[in-house]
Amino acid sequence: MVQIRNATTADLPAILEIYNDAILHTTAVYDYEPHTMAMRKEWFATKEQQGFPVFVAEDNEEIVGFSSIGPFRPWAGYRYTVENSIYVKDGQRGKGLGKLLMQPLIDAAKEMQLHTMVAGIDAENKLSIDFHKQFGFKEAGYLKQIGWKFDRWLDLVFMQLIL
Repeated sequence: MVQIRNATTADLPAILEIYNDAILHTTAVYDYEPHTMAMRKEWFATKEQQGFPVFVAEDNEEIVGFSSIGPFRPWAGYRYTVENSIYVKDGQRGKGLGKLLMQPLIDAAKEMQLHTMVAGIDAENKLSIDFHKQFGFKEAGYLKQIGWKFDRWLDLVFMQLIL
């Protein structure tokens, strides 16, 4: 049975593995080089320092996904807006783990008295776009040819949920 819980530093190796797979094999992250454990530790420490949650999905003692929210942009006027991130381990996608990881993010954002949640999604990722729509996200912007990965230009869709 899958359990959703707050992440700990002990989960970072699994989180790093899932994130690096997304970097290397998907357009979910517009980055090229795998991250290091030092980078992931810094990321986690920053989340804790800023008071943003990181959740993991654990199935039979294996981390199969993670989610978090963080600042949308660094300027003070955006302090009530966050961007969400949800990553599911390769081979575990399509099993409803994303749904289990999304609701705690929305609940946490409301508890933090945030106003809006944004998702930046590769425009070809129809599954993620449809997934976000299930939670009430609406398309708020479409940026053409904003990213370059896998030898092609990528479009980015911004979706928004008013909390």
